[in-house]
Amino acid sequence: MKRLLFLLPLILFGVLAVYFAVGLTRDPRAVPSALIDKPVPQFSLAPLEGSDAPGLATADLKGKVRLVNIFASWCAPCRIEHPVLMRLAREYGIEIAGINQKDKPADAREMLEREGNPFARIGADTDGRASIEWGVYGIPETFVVDRDGRIRYRHVGPIMPQDLDAKILPIIRELQG
Repeated sequence: MKRLLFLLPLILFGVLAVYFAVGLTRDPRAVPSALIDKPVPQFSLAPLEGSDAPGLATADLKGKVRLVNIFASWCAPCRIEHPVLMRLAREYGIEIAGINQKDKPADAREMLEREGNPFARIGADTDGRASIEWGVYGIPETFVVDRDGRIRYRHVGPIMPQDLDAKILPIIRELQG
């Protein structure tokens, strides 16, 4: 019986080691979304203050395939993915809608003036409620929305060129038919 008591910590350590080893093999960017193949959430956001781009609402996301990108000027990964978004809008003519999350309007406008504006519409999510409705865990996050206003794909983290070429563009092309 005493030997069993000595082995108990070793057994517990082994179980925990296996649990963590399995967890470390998973892709942290593969966060499941309950919204895939469901309509975009109901929301209505005012335009980014001082911007020429109109605001964003649920009704604006029907009629054509587009991306919805949640971003902020204070988000370093958002700045990393920004050239990819510019390329997507410029070279491929994909309409991108932006949700500016919890940002100062002046800071967001300055970033877009300095680095370019890939967004056809920008909604100001000043309190973060719309982002919560979209199921956003952290920014940047990008969603592919089909013609019917249904979320078809979710990308967590900055879009890198290889993500664009291997995942996002094939999905957009398939949805565009």
